[in-house]
Amino acid sequence: MSDQDWLTERFEQQRPRLRAVAYRMLGSTSEADDAIQDTWLRVSRANTADVDNLAAWLTTILARVCLNALRSRAQRREVALEFMMPDPILDRDGGDNPEQEAQMADSVGIALLVVLETLTPSERLAFVLHDMFAVSFDEIGGMIERTPEATRQLASRARRRVRGRAPTPDPDIARQREVVDAFFAAARNGSFESLIAILHPDVVFRAEGLGPTPFVLSGAETVARNARMFGPNSPTFRPALVNGSAGVLLVEDGQLKSITGFTVAGGRIAAIDVLADPDRLSSYNLSFLERS
Repeated sequence: MSDQDWLTERFEQQRPRLRAVAYRMLGSTSEADDAIQDTWLRVSRANTADVDNLAAWLTTILARVCLNALRSRAQRREVALEFMMPDPILDRDGGDNPEQEAQMADSVGIALLVVLETLTPSERLAFVLHDMFAVSFDEIGGMIERTPEATRQLASRARRRVRGRAPTPDPDIARQREVVDAFFAAARNGSFESLIAILHPDVVFRAEGLGPTPFVLSGAETVARNARMFGPNSPTFRPALVNGSAGVLLVEDGQLKSITGFTVAGGRIAAIDVLADPDRLSSYNLSFLERS
């Protein structure tokens, strides 16, 4: 086996982990794929003779590519949006499935990705690599030209924001689905009191594609009063897993019209995230819904 063939094989072995890092860093599946391709181009031209830890080396290169992408994104953004909706990852909802619950433990919720979009590029890098992938502060500091202590402070600052604004989803998917079903039943029946009981007092409703710009509603009463899209005259939504958690899809004539992810924490809905932008939805393949 040639050195190039060996490097290609090892890179492919690391690809799932690299894609997980890139998606958490960028919140975009297409940008994550671009970052991995850019990383491979850099790696394939480099001399690996002195590389002791290939996985760490690949992560370092990818992290720098993602950091540059985040900084470029911030410079291009001309209008400050209320929030940025990430690209949801979809899968079929199989109900009470231990294998799916195990997979969810390694997934990242929509609510968390939305909060990550509010961090500075360096904060996001420090938090994602250290808290999600156990990369040391020494290694991360070298990527962003900061001391380990300064890098630790970046991650700590990011962690405080995440804890305050991105609740951890309940681990039981079947129980999540029960709560989401109860929400739909209350919305279709027009039961304001039942909706209030299901919603967390500080629930947030975020939507992109339901108006001219992304918007956010906050608080149980406000969200309950604006739950008309799920009310008695709403179309039929199909259950699905959205980033590993209970969610629903609106599919009409074979076309995906919206993706809604729910964050269920402490037995109540803490966040509802809707993506209804037709341009972004057009890239989704719905063949997974037909799997047996």
